[in-house]
Amino acid sequence: MFVRKLVEKASKKPGGNSDIVKGSDINPRVVFHHGIPSGCNLLAYDSIQKLLATSTKDGRIKLFGKDNTQALLESVNAVPSKFLQFMENQGILINVNIRNHIEVWDIEKNLFADVHPFQEDITSFTVMQHSPYMYVGDSAGNVTVLKLEQEHIVQMKYTIPYSVSHGNNPTEVAGDTAVMHILPQPTAESKRVLIIFIDGIISLWDIRESKSVYTVGGNPLQSLHQEGKKVTSACWACPFGSKVVVGYNNGEICIWSIPRTEFPSESSTQIAPISKLNLGYKLDKVPIASLRWAYADGKANRLYVMGASDIASSNLLQVILLNEYTEGRTIKLGLQLPEPFVDMGIISSFSEQSKHRQDCFLLLGNSGHLYAYDDRSIEKYLLQSQSKSSPSLPRDIMVKIPFVDSKITIAKFITQNTHMLSSADEDYLLLAKSFPSLLSFETKLKDGTQLNASRFTGFSKVKNLYITGHSDGAINFWDLSCPLLIPIISLKQQSEDDLSLSGIPLTALFFDLNSRLLVSGDQSGTVRIFRLKPEPYANVSSFLSLQGSTKKGNDHIIQSVKLSKVNGSVISVNINQSTGHLAVGSSKGYVSVIDIEGPTLLYQKHIASEISTGIVSLHFQTCSFHGFDKNILAVATEDSSVLALDSDNGNTLSTSLVHPKKPTRALFMQLLDAHDTLVNRSNILNGLDLIKGSSTVDDTTQKQFLLLLCSEKAAYIYSFTHIMQGVKKVIYKKKFQSSCCWASTFQTSNDLGLVLLFTSGKIEIRSLPDLSFIKETSIRGFTYSTPKPNSFSDSSICSSCEGELVMVNGDQEIFLFALSLHNKSFGLLDFFNSTYQKDLIVSQEELVAGCATPKEKKKGIFSSVIKDIVGSKPKNVPEIETADTRESIEELSAIFSSANFRVDAENTNHQTVDDDDLQLDLDDIDIDIDMDIPGEKPKEQNMLAALNKEKLTSKFMAFKGKVMKQMKSKNEKNSGKQEEQQDEKVGQVDEIKKRYGFSSSESNVAKIAQSKLQENTRKLQGINLRAADMQDTAQSFSSLAKEVLRTEQDRRNS
Repeated sequence: MFVRKLVEKASKKPGGNSDIVKGSDINPRVVFHHGIPSGCNLLAYDSIQKLLATSTKDGRIKLFGKDNTQALLESVNAVPSKFLQFMENQGILINVNIRNHIEVWDIEKNLFADVHPFQEDITSFTVMQHSPYMYVGDSAGNVTVLKLEQEHIVQMKYTIPYSVSHGNNPTEVAGDTAVMHILPQPTAESKRVLIIFIDGIISLWDIRESKSVYTVGGNPLQSLHQEGKKVTSACWACPFGSKVVVGYNNGEICIWSIPRTEFPSESSTQIAPISKLNLGYKLDKVPIASLRWAYADGKANRLYVMGASDIASSNLLQVILLNEYTEGRTIKLGLQLPEPFVDMGIISSFSEQSKHRQDCFLLLGNSGHLYAYDDRSIEKYLLQSQSKSSPSLPRDIMVKIPFVDSKITIAKFITQNTHMLSSADEDYLLLAKSFPSLLSFETKLKDGTQLNASRFTGFSKVKNLYITGHSDGAINFWDLSCPLLIPIISLKQQSEDDLSLSGIPLTALFFDLNSRLLVSGDQSGTVRIFRLKPEPYANVSSFLSLQGSTKKGNDHIIQSVKLSKVNGSVISVNINQSTGHLAVGSSKGYVSVIDIEGPTLLYQKHIASEISTGIVSLHFQTCSFHGFDKNILAVATEDSSVLALDSDNGNTLSTSLVHPKKPTRALFMQLLDAHDTLVNRSNILNGLDLIKGSSTVDDTTQKQFLLLLCSEKAAYIYSFTHIMQGVKKVIYKKKFQSSCCWASTFQTSNDLGLVLLFTSGKIEIRSLPDLSFIKETSIRGFTYSTPKPNSFSDSSICSSCEGELVMVNGDQEIFLFALSLHNKSFGLLDFFNSTYQKDLIVSQEELVAGCATPKEKKKGIFSSVIKDIVGSKPKNVPEIETADTRESIEELSAIFSSANFRVDAENTNHQTVDDDDLQLDLDDIDIDIDMDIPGEKPKEQNMLAALNKEKLTSKFMAFKGKVMKQMKSKNEKNSGKQEEQQDEKVGQVDEIKKRYGFSSSESNVAKIAQSKLQENTRKLQGINLRAADMQDTAQSFSSLAKEVLRTEQDRRNS
């Protein structure tokens, strides 16, 4: 204790910590995430950008784009999402979490842009595509309109109140007022929107008229004491918005007819649906969790139905043929699911390899796994079933890390040639575009296997080499120079004659590129020593199929394979490069030293232990012992005991083991050169001299080492001299607050450091040898569970000497973690993290494929006139409304910016702004119209027009004055209450936004005012341009009318 305090006291001298690893030298972070994140619960898809998004239960969002690009976003609040939807082709993703916070994500920059705290409980959310507007339905039955302005959400004055949209007899039962779905009507998105309430009422809302023009559904015959059926899902089932499918909590599925015009001829009191689908859900009382409709040009329109159940069955997800005219019998397909599901979606993409469109039906399981079906095979099955043939059932594929068909049990990560990647960037970019994507079907038809088209000539050409040992005995090599996991070669050879897989899990790996030596150990105690041939290797197809082997095996790479056997499973291996001796530690406590040239077993030493006998780490070292250089083998056991052996003969140098008072599972052991460790060098050595009783510092500065031992509960720094003597003297110690699951050292430009990973996903960085805290971070979504005896963890972790970590979480995701300030370890990170294509040129084929509803071709003004004259109309063609998108959005901007209903503080009934005393009396406006024949009095007509304009303007100004006075008198009554409520709401919003890292609303007033001023200026400019266009058009028509009149007069005179 005295010595430790003396050393710690000496280490606190001024200037003593000048060379330690500093926080400014490192930046711990996840640089790339590959695969499907754990805990997924929602899907979203941008059909134009071909972007897939998944949200998780812990607030993460994963994006999948073209050319194997992927990006991981993390919200401030680690809570599940309610709704997730793209603003298609606008670079915006909207996420609504369970706290009713509406988050705006800029997916072009992968940044969090804004948050809008919603006051009510959000029960439905819909983006009006190709516009900046969003509909939000709440539990009270009201619909709010939001607008995205410069990546900030603004609440519009336009509202759709429950009392007006629901009908004449709104439901008063608590919990029966929620808006469950808001569906803009196809081909009339800017005119009408369908609102579906939880009690079954379906209301078609006219946006311009601000009223419900059609109402259907509900439970009018339901008793007040009986609980009626609730709406759980809905979707359109017609490209023109004339049919909607609604699913209920009792398993019913109904198809309702919806009018396509502003003035429906159907009775507004219609109750019965046009049809009901009997799929067995009602019999089993399975609620309809989700509905999706796929349009296929009227030939194979499909409805995907997913039931909500905790038990997987063949009837839980069904696909039925739903065309305009269907047969008497229902054509359906029941998919056999491996587990219950929470969400589903249909995505489309154009394959670069096959040059044709690929449709994929995705299912998201309760476990977070993602399953994919080839949607073409589903369509083919239904069409063949229609002809009463016997088609083959579609088969699902679980989306997982490419090429990994067996669990990774051990891994190594080796980095080299840090400046080599710049010349190979173009090669990796080309490979990324031709490499199979995560959801590619064509290269996964044979049990998930894929073939790599790249060529492999040698390991020296690889900057980052990732080696994995698997549960089936295979050894796979990967190029991890860029974030894309590129397979190099797979070794399955077990001996000189046996080329097949052993089926026994690998438990230890060692690879040295300079000596071309590869050593593997498995659970049965077999040690395999591979000698590789000199490079370059033969230019052959690199990655062999994981499902089998070839007759030739890996003869072009492997020179020889030698086997040795030890007692127990192989846990640790290490090699002495100077002597060529291989040390092997087993699970039964045996240390075996083998001459790899034979191989010949030199000796075997059993380390007795009371608790756990496994040998977790072995290190060769030459150091001074009793004044002589001696070859030492440092040994660490699973119960955190350490000792030293004479590596030449296996004799112990002391009779006792060094171990902590409370043994815990050891994770990592490393020998540190006290002179290469720049932290408090002189202070530590002086402390060691005092411990030894030596008076000569020069003797100790020659061969002095420290031993680092990390366990689940603490980290220790010992003097290796003490370990050799069997003396327990701890120089530094750090107890952990939580359980540690992995540890390793890393090298910076200045010094060594220690990285610790905890079971919760937290990572700590500490300096060596004093174990002082430097930085910490957390990897959200990564959890480690301690494996049971004779089993393996679902997580695989390894690191390079520079501190890059590769963490594999099951068979779904890979985290690439870096400590350095600059991204030099992995190349092309910016490219692979960019999922959004800013300069995307959408082809007509992709535009039609990405659009669920077919659009009628717009006609010009003259073709419309000709159609009216001729009077022709195609037969059996539905009336489709078409409108200019830009003009519709501009019109919506004016409509949504003004309040369509006002709320009186004393009377909660909603009244339209145009009612009562705000109505315009026609008697207040005098319009003089001259009915003379054009051309007879042109001058007087112009004068009268000018006078009429002045008179009309004055009348409107007078009317405006009346309205403003009435509005002002009413607003003054409630101004005090409204100001108090507004201040309270603003304070709550500011507090929530501060949690997300945004400044308060007061500091943004100037920016908001400036943006609104700019928007109003743009609107005025647009009005001026349209006015000028209208004036030019009027003049043109006036000239044409005069010409026609002159021609007619000439004809009469003649």
